[in-house]
Amino acid sequence: MHEDGKVDYVELPGGDLGAVKAFYGAAFGWTFTDYGPAYAAFNEGLDGGFHTEDADAVTKPLVILYAHDLEAMEAKVRAAGGQITRPIFSFPGGRRFHFADPAGNELAVWCEG
Repeated sequence: MHEDGKVDYVELPGGDLGAVKAFYGAAFGWTFTDYGPAYAAFNEGLDGGFHTEDADAVTKPLVILYAHDLEAMEAKVRAAGGQITRPIFSFPGGRRFHFADPAGNELAVWCEG
């Protein structure tokens, strides 16, 4: 069950998805759901995925929180002093935005639909 403001998903840079999937499958028994050639999702205790988009620019994991009302959560983030680094956008499965906290950490918030 998704809860407002709780860690819900993590995305990791994937590089060579075939090699990454082979490694995690062999080492830990993970299985994957492919969403095109550039994304492989996993559900291994915490949902997440590996991506190849902007692989050179993105070198850190992205922690993703959940919100039932994305616009309201974006307003709360702004009001608390967060800097929106990527405004609300759609992706297969939902919508999300990215923000930086006062320490410069980038996180995202998503909602379904």
